[in-house]
Amino acid sequence: MEIANQIKKYRGKLKWSQETLAEKAYVSRQTVSSWENSKSYPDIHSLLILSKLFNISLDELVKGDVDTMKKEIENNDVKKFNTMAWLLAAEYVLMVLTPVPLMKYLGWIGGVIWGVIAAVSVFTAIKVEKAKKANDISTYREIKAYMEGKPLEEISAERIRATNRPVIKAAVGAGAALLVCTLMAFIFFRS
Repeated sequence: MEIANQIKKYRGKLKWSQETLAEKAYVSRQTVSSWENSKSYPDIHSLLILSKLFNISLDELVKGDVDTMKKEIENNDVKKFNTMAWLLAAEYVLMVLTPVPLMKYLGWIGGVIWGVIAAVSVFTAIKVEKAKKANDISTYREIKAYMEGKPLEEISAERIRATNRPVIKAAVGAGAALLVCTLMAFIFFRS
């Protein structure tokens, strides 16, 4: 991505240190370093701040990156991420449906098997989160939407909704898990 070179170039023209740019952009020096070393990509708000600080257009700041972003959004990594998300959903279903039958019929060994299923689910969840961060997919989508004329307020509102979705999903999932476990316990242990 060209953004790393652009940030270095314009920061150098202004003779600012990473610390100075970080203060002016309301981020940490480590964040600026991360941008300049292509370890992360600035979000849309940071890009707008940078373009104002450098007195250039957003187009000029991200030149060359927009096409790359579009390709990345449609890339096989997204398909891999979606596959991992479906795998995680299946693991969660197993985690919810299997504890009571496993423990009823296999005793403590069933509990160990269920523990393995839970551990694999946690491992998969961590991999899904790392894939999301590694690909900067949501940031790329936001930048692409902004470049196509979508208002910043709408993009920000979507980010807030996207941030709240996992919390809502977790609450619904926990409620469903409790309901299913209660029903299964009632069915298996009523005799």
